[in-house]
Amino acid sequence: MKQNRFYDVVGQDRAKKKLNFYLNGYNASTIIPHIMFVAPKGCGKTTLAKALGRELRSRENVSKPKAFLELNCSTIKSVKQFFNQIVIPHINDKECTVLFDEASELPKDVTMALLTALNPNPDNRNDFSYEDYTVTFDFRRQSFMFATTEAQQIFHALMDRCERIDLEEYTYGELAEIIIRTLKGIKFQKGVLDEVAGVLRGNARQAQKMANNIKLYLDSKSKKEFNKEDWEYLKDNLAILPLGLSPIEMQILGILKAHKECSLTHISAKTGLSKGCVQRDFELYLQKHDLMEISTAGRSITCKGQEILNQCNECKV
Repeated sequence: MKQNRFYDVVGQDRAKKKLNFYLNGYNASTIIPHIMFVAPKGCGKTTLAKALGRELRSRENVSKPKAFLELNCSTIKSVKQFFNQIVIPHINDKECTVLFDEASELPKDVTMALLTALNPNPDNRNDFSYEDYTVTFDFRRQSFMFATTEAQQIFHALMDRCERIDLEEYTYGELAEIIIRTLKGIKFQKGVLDEVAGVLRGNARQAQKMANNIKLYLDSKSKKEFNKEDWEYLKDNLAILPLGLSPIEMQILGILKAHKECSLTHISAKTGLSKGCVQRDFELYLQKHDLMEISTAGRSITCKGQEILNQCNECKV
């Protein structure tokens, strides 16, 4: 088996092992199953998909990967647009790998068309007629991948046509490794990267952004070493909060502290955000880190949440 295929992807060992299995089959048959990457935002779905695409070599020229076509599904509005602007000029009768990013945004008529086009069968190909065209989807020439943060919103029949690859949250060590790889030649004081990793919310994209901020700071100081004093400076100037909490999450903790038990409606009114937004974008992270709890009586702050809130208030004094 070819080694180090995903040399530029930190972590995700289970996912990479599964993809290596499919790549071994692809190298023997030029066919790979349709892949569905599932992970929270910033956990490397697109990065891993592109790394996989790099390994899907063209039959016409094995020294090169097949053309890689990345589609943001929110820009696909109808099956007519999909075929006229994407399938016919860029997929039909071509060797390519297609990534449907944000796949939960696919319109229903496009999803129904894909169910027919991508239906697995012994011939590994399907003909799809649309208006005056008959398009052949040949899985020896075309490979299809999807990526989503909202697996529950993917039509079940489309999910069933794919092999699902679930990505994991990054460990502190893996986040530190992403920063190190991004900032080659920079030395870090012992222990400082652990502190930096602690505010990145388990998110590879946040690690990349933090690495960029560190580089900007070090360049401005003409330095090649990053120590704890530098980290304290960045935290102060970039308003970096414990655990990478956002100002709105801190506001919610403050609201919870002021009330023994609090309703979602009250939090929504105080923050000016919809109840769905509060639940989806803020409460989950607070619950994950045991900063708030939800019971039949309402929302309440935990002891750990009060400690974090007090810690931030002391820093303001």
